[in-house]
Amino acid sequence: VQLQASGGGLVQAGGSLRLSCAASGRTFSGYDMGWFRQAPGKEREFVAFISWSDGSTNYADSVKGRFTISRDNAQKMLYLQMNSLKAEDTAVYYCAATSGGSYYYHASYRYWGQGTLVTVSS
Repeated sequence: VQLQASGGGLVQAGGSLRLSCAASGRTFSGYDMGWFRQAPGKEREFVAFISWSDGSTNYADSVKGRFTISRDNAQKMLYLQMNSLKAEDTAVYYCAATSGGSYYYHASYRYWGQGTLVTVSS
C-alpha cells in the first residue's frame, strides 16, 4: 500500500483543516488506518484510528471532540477533519495503515505516508 497525505497548511487558531490520504497499490479495505503527528523535537504520537471492518474510531484525548477521522473504502481515501485548531496541534501529520496490533502504537503500522505539515498560528 502506498499512501499520499495532503491538505496541510497554515491556519489561525480556532480554524479548521481537512487532511486527506490517498492509497494506492494493494487493497485498501483490508487495513485499519490511523493518523499520527510529530511536532518539532517531540516523538511521533497517535491522533486517530479507524477500523476497516466496522468503521469504529478512537482518538487521542487531546483531539477528542475536535477531530474526526473517516474513510471511503471505494475511493481508497482516508480523511481527518480538524476543527477548533490550537497552536499545540502544529505538527507534521502522517497517515498510516496497519493489519493488526495496538492502534495507538506507531510500530503497529506497516505503511506510512510522507506527512503533511499543519501550522496553527496563535
